[in-house]
Amino acid sequence: MFNPAAAEFWVLIGFIAFMGILLYVKAPATVAKALDDRADMIRKELDEARRLREEAQELLADYQRKSREADDEAKSILDQARREAEALASETRKSLAEQLERRTKLAEDKIKRAETQALSEVRSTAVDAALAAAEAMIKSKVQSGAGDALVSQSIKDLKGRLN
Repeated sequence: MFNPAAAEFWVLIGFIAFMGILLYVKAPATVAKALDDRADMIRKELDEARRLREEAQELLADYQRKSREADDEAKSILDQARREAEALASETRKSLAEQLERRTKLAEDKIKRAETQALSEVRSTAVDAALAAAEAMIKSKVQSGAGDALVSQSIKDLKGRLN
């Protein structure tokens, strides 16, 4: 049965020696310990992943809450800005109307002053024209020496009465 010349015999001897060496160096315990350590490490990583997932969910909920608060605050700010803009527009319209009214009144006053000044200038021009016409008529009807003195005196009297 055991033939030392057969290759299978030496394979069996080698296998038994190999197994003996493995048992002597406690390889199965080392392998089992390594597998247990690996299982513990995987369990810890899973626990850490679960904890991180819970933290991430809490952070997500917190950010969603903050986002809603920011949206509400933005809406509030927009509403306030809209109200302020409407108030400013109303105030600006009122101010513009008042300014337009003041400028209209100033323009009307300026027009009245210009009319008064124009009438005064027309009267002055009419007086000057009337004086010149009167002077020309008197000169033609009165003798030259007496007429000049009379015309000069009349002009002085007339200017004094009109001004």
